[in-house]
Amino acid sequence: MELNQSQKQAIVHKDGPALVLAGPGSGKTLVITKRTKNLIEEHKIPQGNILVITFTRAAAGEMKERFLKLVGANRTSVSFGTFHSIFFTILKYAYNLGAGNIIREDERLNCVKDIVHRMGLEYEDEKEFIAGLLSEISLVKGNRIKLSGYYSISCGDEVFRNIYREYNKRIRSANRIDFDDMLLLCYELLSERPDILRLWQDKYKYILIDEFQDINILQYDIIRMLAKPMNNLFVVGDDDQSIYRFRGAKPEIMLNFPKDYPGCQQILLSTNYRSGINIIKATSNLISHNKNRFQKKSEVYKSSGGQVISKSFATMAQQNQKLVETILELCKSGVPLQEMAILVRTNIGSGAIIHKLMEYNIAFCLDGNLPNIYDHWICQDVISYMEIAMGDTGRGLYLRIINRPKRYISRECFDSPEVDFESLKVYYEDKEWMLERIDQLEYDLAMISTMKPFAAIQYIRRGIGYDEFLKEYAELRKMNAEELYDVLDEIQESSRGFNTFAEWFTHIEEYKEEVKKQAQINRYNSSQGVHIMTMHSSKGLEFNTVFLVDANEGITPHKKAVLPDDIEEERRLFYVAMTRAKEQLYIFNPKERYNKEMMPSRFIDEISIKL
Repeated sequence: MELNQSQKQAIVHKDGPALVLAGPGSGKTLVITKRTKNLIEEHKIPQGNILVITFTRAAAGEMKERFLKLVGANRTSVSFGTFHSIFFTILKYAYNLGAGNIIREDERLNCVKDIVHRMGLEYEDEKEFIAGLLSEISLVKGNRIKLSGYYSISCGDEVFRNIYREYNKRIRSANRIDFDDMLLLCYELLSERPDILRLWQDKYKYILIDEFQDINILQYDIIRMLAKPMNNLFVVGDDDQSIYRFRGAKPEIMLNFPKDYPGCQQILLSTNYRSGINIIKATSNLISHNKNRFQKKSEVYKSSGGQVISKSFATMAQQNQKLVETILELCKSGVPLQEMAILVRTNIGSGAIIHKLMEYNIAFCLDGNLPNIYDHWICQDVISYMEIAMGDTGRGLYLRIINRPKRYISRECFDSPEVDFESLKVYYEDKEWMLERIDQLEYDLAMISTMKPFAAIQYIRRGIGYDEFLKEYAELRKMNAEELYDVLDEIQESSRGFNTFAEWFTHIEEYKEEVKKQAQINRYNSSQGVHIMTMHSSKGLEFNTVFLVDANEGITPHKKAVLPDDIEEERRLFYVAMTRAKEQLYIFNPKERYNKEMMPSRFIDEISIKL
């Protein structure tokens, strides 16, 4: 394919800062690799003086491969790497560090888990709580936030500060660093040692950065130091595809780049080689509603095609039925399953889609970030209630649910492997109000034992008060209770149609096996079937056909998005999801989901072309 004028302009840029705005499907990888080649062949820049940075190891590997193919070589001394790998190389030389000094993810988890246990903190879902803490630790480090001014969303502020200090103390005493330390220590080293900074400035005279919209403050500060004094900084990205604010990415950095580097060359790669004209029109209309962005116009390469179909359905079940029917029709018309993708805003809801695909025996492959809903602690609670109602007297089951909701029954009274109500009553024989609670629990379990799974879950929620327990739990953890209700709604919906607990449990095991099988297949071959992934995970990928399901208010934009900046990020995410499609884009929304009335997403109106 012949290069267009903007691509040529970017490729021949030599000295000084340049900002390349590269829209979806505009050939940014081609531009980065060809510019690197141009620097070497036309301007005789030594390969060792060029640094190409991407955000993931896979992207760095792919970029290097594309470059080697372009220059017809099998090795190069151009540095291709991620921010972390490049900054760790700098630390390695300064502090004589090796791979053994980097703490593994499982060690980080165990370290924080142990700190939390020793502090005697209470939480319901260990996995979720620890992951939240680790994410906040990263946020504080990555944005160089003063600990005294940081307010935690996982626990009390002082509690978080103590966990943060103890975590750092422990990994330091073990002579370990985490991924965020690679950035922090590198920043400190280069700030305090001008001699070391000069060494690396002399080495990396030309710096190229891909996906620049995803950069955080610390990464940018280090890169600015390295690029001085020549400022041969060539950054490529799309502010409209900045979707990682929750990880610390700052789209403002890209927007302010021309202010940081007055006179920098700005180049717009506006031609979209990926999508048909109607998809481009729809995505351009949508993203134009964002105010905080570079104004730009998408040019079309394919002057026809790009079907955009938006449909509303009475229920989620009808939406998912239409989804599988459309997949089968497309398959018959010659579109391979692996050229289709179903994109979801969050993990909630993907379970119902997987059930439907299994029912129709349609092969699918799951993105690794989609967890199994049946592994969720809420599901384990529900199943425990049912297993006790079926006659299981195991101590572990009782300990799990005895105070969900609060009954104030002490764990001390479960002193044998099997539980019986008579011994509980003996333990509390002098406390009339406790005996009443035990009688109520016995009655509730007897009621559950007579019900079908769907009705039993409804009784656990309303009759026993499990929804109220979730509300209190959410308040304690500063969460939105609706998120927990969504999980419970999906679990309850999946139980509909089963007559006995045993039938439903068998179905859960079959589902788990299928998901496990798909995970194994995906590890070795990701071209087996329809791709199911979150909108975030789809970034950088492309498919012939894309389905956006559950395009409803509260889902996309997500109910958490309240401030204008949050809504703009949600719109960018929807834009990224839409721009994955080459030929066909389906946008589905149900009017009712888990017995709740739903409104179509505002983004559907904003697309505003005849759908």
